[in-house]
Amino acid sequence: MLNQYLQSTFYFNFEHPNIQSEIQEFKVLASDQAKIEQWYIHVRDHWRYNPYVIVLDEAAFQASYIAQKEAAHCIDKAILYITGLRALNIPARLRLAKVSNHIAAENLINTLGSNEIAPHGLVEVFHQNQWTKCSPAFNKTLCERYEVDVLEYNGTKDSVMQEFNRHQDKFMEYLEDYGSFSDVPIEFIKSTFEANYPTLYKAYQKEQS
Repeated sequence: MLNQYLQSTFYFNFEHPNIQSEIQEFKVLASDQAKIEQWYIHVRDHWRYNPYVIVLDEAAFQASYIAQKEAAHCIDKAILYITGLRALNIPARLRLAKVSNHIAAENLINTLGSNEIAPHGLVEVFHQNQWTKCSPAFNKTLCERYEVDVLEYNGTKDSVMQEFNRHQDKFMEYLEDYGSFSDVPIEFIKSTFEANYPTLYKAYQKEQS
């Protein structure tokens, strides 16, 4: 049953040298919980969060491609985290949702026409006979800038996007749950993006043609 969440795929291509080089230091950790926690911190902070670069090509969603970047959006970082966990023999899968961002929303509105992000990528990890959710999207530096507590995760309980900042201002809000996926559902991602940002999607398609 869990085997499908341990497989290498076109997107979760953990045999690639780009991924193997990233996870090498985590292979020697003594426990799965240590691997889950330390790899999470690495993905959270090594790749800066950037939601403004929009590329919908299939190859751009491969973990090996994302690993070469300095910054990545939430789905990118979820893919990296899942790929590394599977390489470490820890079951993991992608979860997608729609969220709204209430902090620095002006930049999102200027780029997307909305402060809503759809789809937003999270990760579900199977550890200690249970699935828990996490989001490695927001790096520590970004959290400090917006005065939001940094998310930690070790596989024992959910750790999802912060609802409020330290001043109790609204920060992130989950609007819709799209469910879990054993692989990256590229066509669903494209159709969701098109439904939520039709003008931007048409411009992107025109640019690619």
